[in-house]
Amino acid sequence: MSESAKKEVLSWTKSVIFVLAVLLICQQFFLAPVTVKGVSMEPTFENNNKLIVNKLEKVNRFDMIVFHAPDADKNYIKRVIGLPGDKIVFKNDHLYINGQYYKEPYLEKEKEELYLGGLLTGDFEAAVPKGCIFVMGDNRKNSSDSRIFGAIKEDSVIGIVDFRYYPIQSMGSPD
Repeated sequence: MSESAKKEVLSWTKSVIFVLAVLLICQQFFLAPVTVKGVSMEPTFENNNKLIVNKLEKVNRFDMIVFHAPDADKNYIKRVIGLPGDKIVFKNDHLYINGQYYKEPYLEKEKEELYLGGLLTGDFEAAVPKGCIFVMGDNRKNSSDSRIFGAIKEDSVIGIVDFRYYPIQSMGSPD
């Protein structure tokens, strides 16, 4: 192998190592790829959707987050309903947080498909402790969420869903 070919190979090797190091740092501290497993967030996300989560943003109400499950050795994706100190009330499929009514437009399609008089979300009340977040799946009839395992610790959050890159026809911001 000629000297110039060796230099070319070395140059490419350095470039590939640099790119891999940058990707590793980004994944560790800023962004992370996630694959949805299960149906708890349907129709917003379906099984095997591929997402990017942002590890730097502050969690806000109605964000979709990925977090370490408190009841299993895996990660969950759910929607943030309550923040620390909130009082949550569901009555007749209406969400009230600290006494204020909030629409949930991401549930409209499922509510339309209910039988007359049926409820998507059963009535309940919950208080969110300090340092915790109350989360629920969009597929309310088939979701293991804070109604079952309680509010999650804020430090269990991996990141906020920022972007869906698969399937390609659904690519983009999930909001």
